[in-house]
Amino acid sequence: MSTTTIDTLRFATAGSVDDGKSTLVGRLLHDSKSVLTDQLAAVERVSADRGQDAPDLALLTDGLRAEREQGITIDVAYRYFATPRRRFILADTPGHVQYTRNMVTGASTAELTIVLVDARNGVVEQTLRHAAVAALLRVPHVVLAVNKMDLVGYGQPVFERIVEEFAGHAAELGLPSFTPIPVSALVGDNVVDRSAHMDWYAGPALLEFLEDVPVGADPSDAPARFPVQYVIRDGEVRWYAGQLVSGSLRVGDRVTVHPSGGGSEITGISVLGTEADAAYAPQSVSLRLADRRDVARGDMITAGADAPALTQDVRAAVCHLADRPLRVGDRVLVRHTTRTVKAIVKDLAGAAELTANDLGRITLRTAEPLALDDYAVSRRTGAFLVIDPADGATLTAGMADLA
Repeated sequence: MSTTTIDTLRFATAGSVDDGKSTLVGRLLHDSKSVLTDQLAAVERVSADRGQDAPDLALLTDGLRAEREQGITIDVAYRYFATPRRRFILADTPGHVQYTRNMVTGASTAELTIVLVDARNGVVEQTLRHAAVAALLRVPHVVLAVNKMDLVGYGQPVFERIVEEFAGHAAELGLPSFTPIPVSALVGDNVVDRSAHMDWYAGPALLEFLEDVPVGADPSDAPARFPVQYVIRDGEVRWYAGQLVSGSLRVGDRVTVHPSGGGSEITGISVLGTEADAAYAPQSVSLRLADRRDVARGDMITAGADAPALTQDVRAAVCHLADRPLRVGDRVLVRHTTRTVKAIVKDLAGAAELTANDLGRITLRTAEPLALDDYAVSRRTGAFLVIDPADGATLTAGMADLA
């Protein structure tokens, strides 16, 4: 078991255009005292130049000049802040349909996603699209933040109607559960401090929930997965370096090297140049094996009986990221952990093609076996990228479905 305490929460915001994502994040930073004096002064200056009476807190995250001029978010803005109880890494993602791929980028490593809804408009198409992405990426926790409650008189019936409608779609999208919170990002109701305007709501403010929500399972408790990144030759001795992405390994453990299937035993572990008896995810380490076998970059070393699936037929849910369409018959590269193999697109679940920001399903045939886990089991070893072999551009992000 790892002795480190997981005290950092990665989370992302999502929602339709103008639902108030950037304002919510700005309010969260401002009211939690996480904004530097010069940052706040710059926001106040820009807001005053625009003729606004109060600081536009959305400017704390809308950092690109194009975003500030248009008043929208078109890129993923990352921010880091902390409270006495937890550290946070947040990603404020775009709301437009054409930037769904940016939302995928922001949410891919998140343990929680905040889906915003404008209380005046209720659940719209982009709300459901972003909920579908959260379900697709297996984000462990989802918050439904019903924003702009001040503009609907803080009405409980409005909130309950939106929650009921969202709940009806959540099950269809494969979203097992969510936590609804009524907020006003502009005024600050239920963001950091509980609202005095909604005494009918007995739940936590958003920051309270973020501080208390359980952060994901210790990766060292999962089956051991060690993708080899490179081979270090020290005379007659070979060390295999990389990151232990899940599980733990000890000197003396019997291991299997995939895709060859050859067995061996760990005779040495080096952590930061120091010999150790054990290694725990997510440490970067070097391993020495008992026998000199043919192990190369891209191989996967595992321990225990719970081995990954070796397959050349890869079925997956995907989000297409590139402007170039993806079609059946396309020859591509598949990059999984440290391994890259040739592949061909066999099926797109009936679709003629996938274009930028499309969500879909894909079947690939790879030239060599991949040691895959189901994405539902492991987000690290169940994910892969589809690459254009001509220029190395990323085409599609895939989540393996081995069921």
